[in-house]
Amino acid sequence: MIGAVLDGRYRIEAPIATGGMSTVYRGLDTRLDRPVAVKVMDSRYASDSGFLARFRLEARAVARLRHPGLVAVFDQGMDGRHPFLVMELIDGGTLRELLRERGPMPPHAVAAVFNPLLGGLAVAHRSGLVHRDVKPENVLISDDGEVKLADFGLVRAVAEAGITSTSVILGTAAYLSPEQVRTGSAGPRSDVYSAGILMYELLTGSTPFTGDTPLALAYQRIDHDVQAPSEAIDGVPEEFDELVLRATSRDPDARYADAAQFGAELDAISSGLRLPPFRVPAPRDSKQHVAEQLYRSRLIDSGGNTTGNLSAPGKADAADAASAAAALGVSARPSTPPRPGCPTPRG
Repeated sequence: MIGAVLDGRYRIEAPIATGGMSTVYRGLDTRLDRPVAVKVMDSRYASDSGFLARFRLEARAVARLRHPGLVAVFDQGMDGRHPFLVMELIDGGTLRELLRERGPMPPHAVAAVFNPLLGGLAVAHRSGLVHRDVKPENVLISDDGEVKLADFGLVRAVAEAGITSTSVILGTAAYLSPEQVRTGSAGPRSDVYSAGILMYELLTGSTPFTGDTPLALAYQRIDHDVQAPSEAIDGVPEEFDELVLRATSRDPDARYADAAQFGAELDAISSGLRLPPFRVPAPRDSKQHVAEQLYRSRLIDSGGNTTGNLSAPGKADAADAASAAAALGVSARPSTPPRPGCPTPRG
C-alpha cells in the first residue's frame, strides 16, 4: 500500500495506526499538494453494497459539518477492494495516548478537552447526526493544542452492514449507552452518555464498569448506575460529580438532551468555579509522532523514494517504531506521574 496512489490523487506515505476496521495512513493530496490522513477500510467491506452505500452517505453528511472540534472530511472513494476516507491530518495523538502518559486530569484540563469536543458534537447533533462511538481513541489532540472528534458515521455504516470484530467491540463496550446495549438504537442522548463515561475516565483515570468479557462489561450499565467520580478519587468538585451523574443516567430522558445542553452546563460550572484556561498537550509518544519520525527516516534513507511493500503496521513496523522511539528519546509507554493539581486516587 505504501507508495500507492488512490483514485489517481492520494499518495499513501506511511502507516499511522491500525484497528479492527481500518488502517490510517499519512498521505499526500497530490492535486493540492497538502498532507492528509487516509483511512483505508478493510477489504471485507468492499463486497457489501449496503455498507458502501451507507459509507458514502455518511461521508457526505460529515463532510458538510464545520467546527474546529471536528476532524474535517475531504473525500471518500473506492480503490480496488478498499473503501477509503480522506480527512484532515492532525499532527499529534489521541486522548487515549495522553491518558496513558499522564493519568487522571484536574477539572480545568477536563473542561479544556470537553469544550471543543462537545462543541463539535453539538454541531453534528443539530445536523441530525449521531456519533455512536465517543471514546478516547476517537478524540485527537494536535501539537498545537487543538482537540478534535473523529470517526463520525463509520460505526453506523459498519453496524448496518452487520459486520463487526472483537477488537471493535473491545474498544467500544466501556462507552456504550444502555439503550445501545439493549436494542442497538442510538440518538444524541446516547452520545451524551458516552461523553459522560469519558468525563468520568478523565477525572478518575479509569472507566466506571469492569467485566471479564466485552459483553459482560457492556451489560453492567443496564443494571448499575455510574458512581460519582469523587467516590473513586479525591479532588473532584461536586459540580463535576453532578455533570457526570446526569450525563450517565440509565434513563435517557434524565440526561442532557444533546451535546449543546451538556456543553452549556459545563460552561456555567467552569465559570462558577473560575477554572483557569488550559492548553491540552498532545501525547509526546503517540503512534503518529513515531510514524512521522519513521517516515522522515525512510525519506532520508531512500533519497525521497517512499515506495515499498508495507501494507499495514505489523511486526516490522513495531520494531521500526521502537527504533524511532529510541531515537526520539521516548519509550513505548512512558510512566509519567500525574501532573500537579490532578486529583489523587483513593486507596
